[in-house]
Amino acid sequence: MSNDQLHRYLFKDVSVRGELVKLDETYQRILENQDYPAPVQALLGEMLVATSLLTATLKFEGSITVQLQGDGPVSLAVINGDHQQQLRGTARLKGDIKADATLPEMLGKGQLIITIEPVDGERYQGIVGLDSDHLQGCLEDYFARSEQLETRLWLRTGEFDGKRHAAGMMLQVLPDGKGDDNDFDHLAKLTETVKNDELFGLDAKDVLYRLYHQESVTVFDPQSVCFKCSCSRERSAQAIAAIERSEVDKMIAEMGTIRLHCDYCGSDYAFDSVDVAAIFEQNADSSSQMQ
Repeated sequence: MSNDQLHRYLFKDVSVRGELVKLDETYQRILENQDYPAPVQALLGEMLVATSLLTATLKFEGSITVQLQGDGPVSLAVINGDHQQQLRGTARLKGDIKADATLPEMLGKGQLIITIEPVDGERYQGIVGLDSDHLQGCLEDYFARSEQLETRLWLRTGEFDGKRHAAGMMLQVLPDGKGDDNDFDHLAKLTETVKNDELFGLDAKDVLYRLYHQESVTVFDPQSVCFKCSCSRERSAQAIAAIERSEVDKMIAEMGTIRLHCDYCGSDYAFDSVDVAAIFEQNADSSSQMQ
């Protein structure tokens, strides 16, 4: 049984909600697609945890994309997740990265972009500068500016039992106006004591009991989390069909085969002249049927 699960919990006597997510296989699947330097591996793990925690706040079917852009050696790092907790991610590098590189050293001058896309409804995008040395600080800044809800995040990555693990927690004030002003600070101080080995090695309920055994907490059924990429040969064919036929024929003449690579899962899709002819023939047939 997969250990990749998201756990939601609610404090009965105060207006604070919480989440805990543990990611083993999902994190390892993302790392196996490319040979990332250690600091980039850690950054992607933190982003993966954050995206899962944020996606769990969705009250509708849709997705959230957490993206970092900058002018440093990491030009792009992105994680996408949907309401079913299906996650994928990648990073693009354009320079050397020190073994102990910090977020500012990796991204340089950059920004955090969070895009929320409902299946039905308008797309929303929030952008904040990278004014913190850590991702969780940038995300908490985003919540303070965009959501105006007091939020704390704990994002952890590391080695445990010889494997890479990612896990984290989130606390957020509920906008119902109940409870004492000190409640959130008290719970945040308790959560701050959580150790990496506890998050990586213990069952989620054991972690929550260790942290909040003196509190009244309702823990809901967990939701499974997994790596899933939406790429396919069909979607790659659609991308080719969107290009002018003369340009595609020119590429075939020069290279013999058009190859499309997915940065998220590492899949390769190859199309030769016969495949290209079939793509445009099918596209022409579809267009004529619509007329």
